[in-house]
Amino acid sequence: MNIFCIGRNYVDHIKELNNQIPTEPVIFIKPQSSIYNETNQFVIPNFTQELNYELEIVLKISKEGKNLKQIECKEYCEEITVGIDFTARDIQNKLKDKGLPWEKAKGFDNATVLGKFININSIDISLPIPFTLIKNNQIVQQSSSEYMIYSFNQIIEHISIYFRLQPGDLIFTGTPSGVGLTNKGDNFIGKLYNVELLKLNVF
Repeated sequence: MNIFCIGRNYVDHIKELNNQIPTEPVIFIKPQSSIYNETNQFVIPNFTQELNYELEIVLKISKEGKNLKQIECKEYCEEITVGIDFTARDIQNKLKDKGLPWEKAKGFDNATVLGKFININSIDISLPIPFTLIKNNQIVQQSSSEYMIYSFNQIIEHISIYFRLQPGDLIFTGTPSGVGLTNKGDNFIGKLYNVELLKLNVF
């Protein structure tokens, strides 16, 4: 199972980190070992002083595909949720400054937190899909799929050029603005529409 992530897919987030708008989807991959196990406590790693939360819409691939053209998301995805792509921002910035890959900042253990998946047929993905992250009872991220630079269909098509998609693969579709610092004692709630699908306490 692969975890594909799309970077820089919301203009407001690009601006808040002073990055450039990409001319094609930016892809990076996280290892399966980065998925948080809910039976354990979520603890901030001791190697970072700047752990950032990033809420995203997540798609789960349902069938194999390669070099896909003009596809419809529902042809290859049966489930959808929200997830947090945790980023060790201090480590990422140091690696970027040196022109080095930044998997250590994104793919460490427990860096990938998933919400409960729901059937994609239960929603109309042709319409804007709102999603929200609540931190300590305050909304910190709130956006909609309509603001993505690259749509679900474009993302799936582009990934399939380089990687053979397999059932169970996950696609994090990008985060909007509002990313920020994670501290011990924080609690997060992630919603798709107004449905709570993700809950996380930080110890």
